[in-house]
Amino acid sequence: MKMKLKKLGMVAILGVATLSSCVSKKSFTALESQCQKLEAELSTARMALAGCEDDKKKLAADNTYLREQANKLMNSVNDLAIINIKEAENLERSLEALKEKDSQIKRLSEARSKKDSVTLALVTSLKGVLGNMDDEDIQINVEKGVVFISIADKLLFKSGSYEINTNAKAVLAKVAKVVNNKPGMDVMVEGHTDTKAVIENPVLKDNWDLSVYRATAVVRILQDELGVDPARLIPAGRSFYAPVADNESAEGRSLNRRTRIIILPKLDEFYGLIDEGMKQAQLAE
Repeated sequence: MKMKLKKLGMVAILGVATLSSCVSKKSFTALESQCQKLEAELSTARMALAGCEDDKKKLAADNTYLREQANKLMNSVNDLAIINIKEAENLERSLEALKEKDSQIKRLSEARSKKDSVTLALVTSLKGVLGNMDDEDIQINVEKGVVFISIADKLLFKSGSYEINTNAKAVLAKVAKVVNNKPGMDVMVEGHTDTKAVIENPVLKDNWDLSVYRATAVVRILQDELGVDPARLIPAGRSFYAPVADNESAEGRSLNRRTRIIILPKLDEFYGLIDEGMKQAQLAE
């Protein structure tokens, strides 16, 4: 277009120059007017062309910018998609972990409930058979699902001795009756003394010996005479290191001289309850 306009202008000028020598003044004036008109149109066309060139450059720049923005947007979309996939996977893993933990809590709760039910039945049975005993001589309490029977020293042994007296066997027989009805429980027998030193002899050297021999004496009665399975029995001596009262007074020392029978669930059976719960939960799924 630019070249065409240039040629048109030159033709017009040459035409005017040629004709000026052979035409009348009137014709020359007309041709000159036409030439000016063509020059004005040429100027207008050039301005339009320059505007088109500017618009073309601007469009090219806008097109480049839009492409860059489109590429950035596509990259952002791809990154967001990757993040969403990872978040979805993390959320799924978290939900699975929560589901498993929920199942474990449920199984533990069921096992504990079953153990607590057994403990409650055991305490009820013990209080039923020992109900006629003096509360000061025999005490039954439960701590964290474990049953403790504390029997005063005067009911079982003579002072400084580990030989069980005849009357004590009646008390132990009642305990054995309940224990034998609960085969899923272990029985620990603890001997406790006060701080008074024992009279040394070929058997007893100190309070450790006295507490251990008293525990084994009770275990032998439970096993040999009262039919408790020896595999369930655990003798233990605590000497005077687990007092329940002050050893400075006669009353306190009397409370500390005791035999404690601990009836506790077998750990392997307790965990067996949990394993069984886990199996049932898996079958349910």
